[in-house]
Amino acid sequence: MRQNGYIPDTANAITRYFNKAALPTQQEILGNIVMEILREGRNVSRKAICTKLLHRVEAASDPDEVAHYHTMIGLLFER
Repeated sequence: MRQNGYIPDTANAITRYFNKAALPTQQEILGNIVMEILREGRNVSRKAICTKLLHRVEAASDPDEVAHYHTMIGLLFER
């Protein structure tokens, strides 16, 4: 019989979920990129955002981070 409804596997699953959420959201990344572009005095465009994302892909060392940036680049070209 369980006490207090605690299931060890559930606690581990929750921990794994929050560990996966270490990457910033797409909105946060996009906001940071737009701010960088504006600080540089450039116009915000799809090309400028894509260029910044590609630079981040080149600098990334984590495969999950690279995949995250590739997903965002793909979103730029969806219609």
